[in-house]
Amino acid sequence: MGYNTTITGTGHFVPPRTVTNLDLEKLMDTSDEWIRQRSGISTRHHADPGTGASDLAYEAALKAIESAGIDKTEIDFIIAATLSPDHYFPGIGVIVQSKLGIKTIGALDVRNQCSGFIYALSAADQYIRSGMYKKILLVAAEVQSSNLEFTDERRDVAVLFGDGGGAVILEPTEDEGKGILSTHLFSDGDHVQDLWMEAPSPKDKPTFSHEMIDSKRYCPRMNGRHVFVNAVERMPEAVWAGLKHNGLSIEDVDHLIPHQANDRISLMVANKLGIPVEKVIRNIDRFGNTTAASIPIALDESLREGRIKDGDLVVLTAFGSGFTWASAVIRW
Repeated sequence: MGYNTTITGTGHFVPPRTVTNLDLEKLMDTSDEWIRQRSGISTRHHADPGTGASDLAYEAALKAIESAGIDKTEIDFIIAATLSPDHYFPGIGVIVQSKLGIKTIGALDVRNQCSGFIYALSAADQYIRSGMYKKILLVAAEVQSSNLEFTDERRDVAVLFGDGGGAVILEPTEDEGKGILSTHLFSDGDHVQDLWMEAPSPKDKPTFSHEMIDSKRYCPRMNGRHVFVNAVERMPEAVWAGLKHNGLSIEDVDHLIPHQANDRISLMVANKLGIPVEKVIRNIDRFGNTTAASIPIALDESLREGRIKDGDLVVLTAFGSGFTWASAVIRW
């Protein structure tokens, strides 16, 4: 008998330090009104020096484990999604494993940026459907603030991102009508340079140089208009693909959780899909864009608030650098 994959526990954690738009006004030529009008963001959380993505992932994991009502020793695989690992290598999967004190189980790192959580969820789903693993810990965490430059030149990117971590526990269920019904993954590498961090890169000899620092090629760069246009097209496409695959309509969806990239994007995605805005889960105003962590943070909040209930149809969708985009259809 085959299995579906169900989410049995969720958790999230953000650094305690809150950074408001008024705080950013002191660093750059920007304003609270300018930021809110263009992104919907009022506050975000930034990690203090010494805190890495693995620390945020670990705290989120503890909450997800508690939520699932399992012992950490029952976890038989870890998947970690981040674009901001603690180190150039290794990834954070093994670091989270070490922090949890779980010995010798496998740990996989996924690098799909803002789409990372859904890509990782898709991988976890296949592992559990095949019977290879029974309890998977999936963590998604980011410390983006360390690599932002709070200057007038870089303000368009610097105001958007926040730090945070989210986690879920995934287990098999024999109920074919429950759990992850399907996942759908897409990419278009022709747009790599529209949203990327060019350096450090092993293509350079040496990888790290004064030239790389002086030219500031390590700063994230974004063609904001092009990203916006593609995001509002691709996320609805991914949602429609998921609904069609399952013989569902947009009217069947109880909750849409888009990647929290920009509130204007979320609202336009809702408009294109024809879904009431009250069904769209949005928390970017308080967290900013936490990249791979944004969907699991929003999911955990919604569950703990009692917004998502048993039997609800929940659709996730994301778009990010690469370009990559994805969707997941889940029956709670």
